[in-house]
This record gives sequence, C-alpha cells and structure tokens, in this order.
Amino acid sequence: MAGWCRRECIDHPRAFDAVVANPPYSQHWDNTETKLKDPRFKDFGKLAPKSKADFAFVEHCVYHLKDSGRMAIVLPHGVLFRGAAEGVIRKALIEKNYLDAVIGLPANLFYSTSIPTVVLVFRKDRKTRDILFIDASQHFEKGKNQNHLRDEDIDLIFETYINRKDVDKYAHVASPDEIKENEYNLNIPRYVDTFEEEEPIDIDEVNRQLAEVDAEIARLQAQFDAMVADLVPTEGDACA
Repeated sequence: MAGWCRRECIDHPRAFDAVVANPPYSQHWDNTETKLKDPRFKDFGKLAPKSKADFAFVEHCVYHLKDSGRMAIVLPHGVLFRGAAEGVIRKALIEKNYLDAVIGLPANLFYSTSIPTVVLVFRKDRKTRDILFIDASQHFEKGKNQNHLRDEDIDLIFETYINRKDVDKYAHVASPDEIKENEYNLNIPRYVDTFEEEEPIDIDEVNRQLAEVDAEIARLQAQFDAMVADLVPTEGDACA
C-alpha cells in the first residue's frame, strides 16, 4: 500500500463533492502505530489490520470528502461484521453519523472478483441517524462468465435509496437502537429478511400421488412378470 497517498494530501488536503472508490480488497499495508497520529486515522481509535486495509481506504476517502459531499465505496462483506480493530472503526464511523446506506450487490459482478460485494454510502451532513439497508443481491441478469445489473436493477436501487423507506424483502431503514442492539454489526440479513416461506404440504395430495405411484409400480411389475413367463420354457418345450 506504499505510495497510496502523497504527503501533501495530508498536510494540505483536498476535499471533494463526490468520492467513488473500488479499492483492492483485503490489501496488506503498513499499520505501524505512528499512523494513529495521521489525521486520516487518528479519530477512529484503531488502525485497520495489517492484512486488511479495507477500513484504511474508507478513512482515507472520508477524510477527503467535503462536509456537503457524498461518497460510495465498494468493499467485501467482511467490513460489515468483522470485529477487533475493524469493529472499533466501524462503530466510530456510525457514531460520527457518517454512514448513510449499506447496499448488498450480487456475486460475480466485477472482473476482479467473484465474491458478493457491498457499497457503503457516506455523508457528513446527515440530518437523521438511521441507516438504510438494501439487499440487491438477487436482482441481476446472470451471464456466462459474469453477472450484470440491468437498468431496472439499477433504477430499483436508486429509487429505494432516494425514497428511504422499507421495502419487503429488499430494504429496511434501521434505527440507531437496532444498530446498537446488533452491537454495530451491519450484516445485511440482520436487517433485511429475504426468507421465502415454502408452500404448505398437502398431505392428502401427497398420499394420493403415492397411491398412484404404487398402482403404477404394481401394473409394471405385472407386465414384467408376464414377459418373464413368456420367455421361460415350460417342461414340454424343453422335451421337444
């Protein structure tokens, strides 16, 4: 991760209205303790693990985001629930009220990886403290080598984000209390229930079908026995 930001980016930071990032996932980086003095990281209590720089990228991008700006970053799902230092950073980002939305995407969407990913949306000028969760993981067009988001899939994500309302089996606006009850774990299934109930089993219909199968087996067995009887020679045939 060497050279990922020049010194002047820290001493004289530039701020942007929009930040969009798709950094390398679980990248190794130099997380020596001296970096806790770095203005990009010092307000979050911990440094991202040496073997997983995901939150270091988040903090770097947030640092360069204007107070009135908006940021979207694509990351692996692990950032939603991993503990230790990452849990501390995640909690700090939530308590600072920077995290606006969590959007789960389908698997095999990017050339660089086949794993499902998540988009984290950040804003510094939020008026509420809730977090919008969208599970878009099942809304896509399956391709031979790669899946694709169709126009209608993108429109649904966008409209759901703008409307910021619960959508059955697709989206949920989680209150701060819900987030705390889940100990700042942002795993999407904790907030968006996509479980589909199975159709109730009609026992009478199952028994009827089994009886039909038994009758068909008996009929076929009788045909088979008759065929075998025709093929087996009788004593008279043997003498002849």
